[in-house]
Amino acid sequence: MENKEIALVTGGTGFVGSHLVDLLLSKNMEVWCIIRKSSNTKWLKGKNVKFIDCGLNNKNELKKVIKDVDYIYHVAGVVKSKTKEGYFIGNVETTRNLLDTVIENQIKLKRFLVVGSLTATGPSLNGVPVDETTPCNPITTYGKSKLEEEKVTLTYKDKIPITICRAPAVYGERDTEIFIYFNTFSKGLTTLIGFDEKKISLVHVNDLVNGIYLASKSEKSVGEIYFISSEEYYTWDQINRITATILNKKPIVVRIPHIIVYLIASVAQFSSLFTSKAATLNIEKAKDLTQKYWICDTKKAKEHFGYKQNISIKEGIEKTVSWYREQGWI
Repeated sequence: MENKEIALVTGGTGFVGSHLVDLLLSKNMEVWCIIRKSSNTKWLKGKNVKFIDCGLNNKNELKKVIKDVDYIYHVAGVVKSKTKEGYFIGNVETTRNLLDTVIENQIKLKRFLVVGSLTATGPSLNGVPVDETTPCNPITTYGKSKLEEEKVTLTYKDKIPITICRAPAVYGERDTEIFIYFNTFSKGLTTLIGFDEKKISLVHVNDLVNGIYLASKSEKSVGEIYFISSEEYYTWDQINRITATILNKKPIVVRIPHIIVYLIASVAQFSSLFTSKAATLNIEKAKDLTQKYWICDTKKAKEHFGYKQNISIKEGIEKTVSWYREQGWI
């Protein structure tokens, strides 16, 4: 009987990670997930997945885990933190720790793939989509930590076959972040930030994990960085129109001036000082939300390993809304 390839996924219990696990299982790979005691495994229940409770900081435990794996898909990361250190520990040091463990134990991987972010590059400043040659200019601490994660990863590229896949905003079934938009919309209200037209790249999670998988299997992608995104760029007016049709709602549209976004973010950030959790909307998030263009080009991924956007925005929103309804979320 042929031995299955073993894929280790970090962040496998999360939104993107759990969809990647589903895809890897469908490709007949054996899938292991590193989890913590606090991890919620509900999206992986009943699936043929091996859970390993060791976290990402214990090299001795990691060594036992990764000595037999063929692929590491590093999806885990910190998207919200009350401190700068929290971002850098969660996004840079964990990645360095994994890479060091591979080197120190002379593990022969077929690929070490890191899921990066468009925020590492920063927004397009002139309406031209950013690509892999665009100089990086992250505007938030999160973006800076994701860029540093890339830099650290690339220092290992002569010893480990690494690939980095940058994602823009991601939506789809199981998501809880962009869900807020659909939930508010279903109640008859939606907001637009500012009075200028903003354009974004927005990828359905199935397209993203398919791109990640294709990149991990391509010989051309060793040592390379790619954007895995929608080929189209969307305005929020366009997204609102499609969502209105699918939800059969004509919502009240409230335009929020940039200064008010910053004001709300400041209050939320100040309030979070008195809680244990980081604010979802803080001043840095306000900086993200008020940019005119968050758009990126997928041409390199298309040329190197045949990536393409399979799910249109209409189909993606239909799938997502249908799933939210099934779950009773909206």
